[in-house]
Amino acid sequence: MDQAMRLKLAAVFFAIFWVGSMLWWSGEYHPAYIILLAVCGALGGYLWYLAMRWVFRHMHLLTRNGDRDAGSETP
Repeated sequence: MDQAMRLKLAAVFFAIFWVGSMLWWSGEYHPAYIILLAVCGALGGYLWYLAMRWVFRHMHLLTRNGDRDAGSETP
């Protein structure tokens, strides 16, 4: 599994954890509230993914084009 896939899975786990914790914290279980939290969680997970991708690329821990061996080219 490459770094990009791990980052995507981490974003999904972040969104699920955020939605679950917000449901637990509020105690509201109305369908409209659950849908609103799910949409906000999906948006938050996507924004978290974009932010972490930018940080990891800035630190040169993630390649720009997604190639696994892009940084280890031999002349």
